[in-house]
Amino acid sequence: MGRYSDNYLNHLLECFIPDKTFRISPIDIGFINDTYLVESPTGPEYVLQRINPAVFSNAEALMANISLALQKLDNRDYQKITLVQSCDNKPYFKDGKGYWRLMTYIPDSITYSTTDKEQIAFEAGRIIGRFHHLLANAPLKEYVDTIPDFHNLPKRIHQFEDAITTTSANKLKSAQKALGFIESTYPLLEPLTREVLPMRICHNDTKLNNILFSKSTQTALCLIDLDTIMKGYFYYDFGDAARTIVNTAQEDEKNLEKITFEPHLFKALVAGIATNDPFLSQEEIKTLPLGTVFMPFIHGVRALTDYLNHNKYYKVSYENQNLDRCLILFDFTEKALDHLHFMQECINNKLA
Repeated sequence: MGRYSDNYLNHLLECFIPDKTFRISPIDIGFINDTYLVESPTGPEYVLQRINPAVFSNAEALMANISLALQKLDNRDYQKITLVQSCDNKPYFKDGKGYWRLMTYIPDSITYSTTDKEQIAFEAGRIIGRFHHLLANAPLKEYVDTIPDFHNLPKRIHQFEDAITTTSANKLKSAQKALGFIESTYPLLEPLTREVLPMRICHNDTKLNNILFSKSTQTALCLIDLDTIMKGYFYYDFGDAARTIVNTAQEDEKNLEKITFEPHLFKALVAGIATNDPFLSQEEIKTLPLGTVFMPFIHGVRALTDYLNHNKYYKVSYENQNLDRCLILFDFTEKALDHLHFMQECINNKLA
């Protein structure tokens, strides 16, 4: 059952659904929250999550953002997710162990960590575009930045530089390759942070396994793990999708020779986005190739910073896991840089 007992979790579920007992099993996907599948005798019914307070300090604002977005994310080609109200009529329940939420389970659904199928890449692009289409007129002022400066690269670089001054000499020595890559690559990406672009409500964590697919048809159904819904730029969501769709290796693949940039999957991702009615400005479209470089780079900077800070943010199963994550992300960053011209041509052909 992981860190919580079956009795405790069933008692917790009573705060959402009284007088029923469920079978509960952990879902070991994701680095942040504790997630459980909730099943009745007829099959899966709900997903229960504990919001990680070390990452999300303002859980009530986070849940308000999600509730606002879910009002819009309901369409014939976008599967609705429902938050179950607690007994005190809130979309969460708070106890001594933190904030908990219960969401409806979508039957016949599956997630993929990686893919080598163009249909999956195409469907991922289509549903990300649909997500943005449905939220295009969302009231920006009503959304709280629950993680301020989440994708603010200069801020992340500043945090990284602070970590260098406080970490151990051994950690600095083991991270020399990554330190050099940051020094050479940041100047290429810093101008992107100064572009004047339309602000949107973004998912901000559109890796492939945050997209739900139909098991039977492989049609993309919706985006999940909505904790990071807040203001941002479209290239955040595009770049994050590309880093886990265009690379066919697992996120924790330490053999860098297996890290790939697959042009045919990139084309399919862009083609999927293009099936939606046009919603991107020309200025946004121009940022997408460099956005594909930006997102793995900023994730790599964050992973390295966490490594230097003794692994306070991401869950790790061994001491150097965040360093390994950083090197994997930087390897894909380098491969994306090598494909900038290809990406620009592909995006111009499909979106511009």
